[in-house]
Amino acid sequence: SSPVDALHQRQRGPHGPPPPPRGPHRDTGLSPHTGVVPFVALLLLQRRPVAGRALLVAGSGCPSHGLCRSNVQEQTRRQVAVLNATAQELFSLYLKCQGEPFSSESDKLCNPAGIFFPAFRVNRTSERKEVMVAMYKLFAFLNASLGNITRDQEELNPMAKELLERLHNTTKTTRGLISNLTCLLCKNYNIFQVDVRYGDSSKGKSAFKKKQQGCQVLRKYVQVIGQAARVLLPHLGPS
Repeated sequence: SSPVDALHQRQRGPHGPPPPPRGPHRDTGLSPHTGVVPFVALLLLQRRPVAGRALLVAGSGCPSHGLCRSNVQEQTRRQVAVLNATAQELFSLYLKCQGEPFSSESDKLCNPAGIFFPAFRVNRTSERKEVMVAMYKLFAFLNASLGNITRDQEELNPMAKELLERLHNTTKTTRGLISNLTCLLCKNYNIFQVDVRYGDSSKGKSAFKKKQQGCQVLRKYVQVIGQAARVLLPHLGPS
């Protein structure tokens, strides 16, 4: 079996998902669903908005270097650059497809102040490991949020083909980026687990609330992705 399969099997066991976390793995300030999730298994949670605090674990959990491509750093640079270059276009198209009042009152309705979004406190002078962990948390959250937004738009705007295509493409790029960050964290720092909590899902909310949650997340994404690119790209040069 592949290194990914091996890691996933070790974490979930032969009979189902991993047991609830114990001891220091539990953060009582988070939701009841807090738990330690392996990076690779977390990639399977594509439609659940997640964020969290990295749990730096040293051990034998990383599946050697089988997850890494030879050009992983250059590929990661390209993926971040693509996301940065297309974020504003995605947000603008999203607003256009939601109609009124979102088109004319986006500053009010899409203000992201009231939503959860991973804190991003690293800068160019931060240690590379700290930057990589912060990036993983950011893009894991974004990837899951994109899954929710895409699901809602498939329901609310099934004929908005261009928007749906952009959402799918952005999700695909984000998944690839998460895979590469997983590799870099395992290979360079032997970090293979993350402590996560689940954010709000849009399921069961009204059409208006679903549209608003989507535009709040995408507005915040536009604000953060430029900073993320400026911080991350210098850290992806030669060691």
